[in-house]
Amino acid sequence: MKDRSFIPKFYSSDIKPGFRTLLILTAAALVIAGAIVLLAGDRYKFAYVCLTVALYTLGVAVILIHNFRQQIKYDPYSYNTIFYAGFALFILATSLMYIALSFGMFRDPDNYREMMLIHTIAGSAKTFMLFTAPLVLVFAIALIVSNISLIRHEGGGLVNFLGIILSVLFLGGWIFLYAVDYYASGSQFEIMIHEIETDFFAAVCLYVECMVAGTVIAGFISARHEPDKDRDYMIVLGCAIRKDGTPTPLLRGRLDRAIRFYEAQKAQTGMELTFVTSGGQGSDEVISESASMKRYLMEQGIPEERIIEENRSTNTFENMQFSKAKIDERGGGAKVAFSTTNYHVFRSGFFAKGAGMKAEGVGAPTKWYFWPNAAVREFVGLLTKKKGLQLTILGVMIVFYVSLAIVAYTAF
Repeated sequence: MKDRSFIPKFYSSDIKPGFRTLLILTAAALVIAGAIVLLAGDRYKFAYVCLTVALYTLGVAVILIHNFRQQIKYDPYSYNTIFYAGFALFILATSLMYIALSFGMFRDPDNYREMMLIHTIAGSAKTFMLFTAPLVLVFAIALIVSNISLIRHEGGGLVNFLGIILSVLFLGGWIFLYAVDYYASGSQFEIMIHEIETDFFAAVCLYVECMVAGTVIAGFISARHEPDKDRDYMIVLGCAIRKDGTPTPLLRGRLDRAIRFYEAQKAQTGMELTFVTSGGQGSDEVISESASMKRYLMEQGIPEERIIEENRSTNTFENMQFSKAKIDERGGGAKVAFSTTNYHVFRSGFFAKGAGMKAEGVGAPTKWYFWPNAAVREFVGLLTKKKGLQLTILGVMIVFYVSLAIVAYTAF
């Protein structure tokens, strides 16, 4: 029988994923490692410590993956979803490093000493970048190709160059790190300073790489999700309209996706939902996005009484905030879905939650050349919403790696 345990059922769990198991695992690993240092024989002592670290990091990776699965059920539109997905990959790679080191220590304990334990974790960010270099290269090339196609179809502008900028930073950072790292020389103090600098840089690159990976994974799952066919309302998020007031292909895709859900729900359950067309009027638009969407829906056979206009919003958060107000005017307890472009579902769900509304999204397909660059835009947009949290996580990582570099060159 097919395992359906990972098919997303958004908001189906009332139990928030926690870190109690992780704390227990950490305490157990510390006790075991301490006991090995005190009681084991000298020859294989650190080989057993290394194996303990390998099993511990493997356990942490399993916990992060489990928490990711639970987060999808509890609250998919969360920074935790990104964090769990991105850093589970890194911790799993770190576990493989220690498993390999364990084999080396058991095979040749005289040449693999305790200092390797510290140096391995101190260099884990750089090693992870080396492991993932082929994937980063493919991703960077895809971003550049998609950006060129996007600029040809949509025109220039800073937003449309984000993919190229990030690709250059990825590739340039990787080349810089390894070009500098392999040419260290001088006294032990000078080499330590060099390691501190490169570990600092690697920590920043590691953070960005993990968060980009987590954003792509979370966005992919969110875009493929299909809410249960029991919705009371479907919010259609607006975007730019044509000069004649008709929807652009991007907006038309969102409307068509909402209509398909409406028709599927009506056919399966007999329930007719109400559309909320959400979008104000820009300075260069002849009518509001909401009015344009309403007219399109009526042309497709949707009854006017099944359409509510929300024509004040100017961004995604206001889309959700003002649409919620319209829905609340008609009574509480409604089940809400929203329709937007596939790459935009995750961040839209995040804004819906911020507006105090539990809503599940459906994603409309978009052109292939739009997806990679749009994913980068979503990544940048998400991270800038919680700059303090992101800087705190990044700061902890930097302090961790810099401290390890100092310990590695002063204690051993």
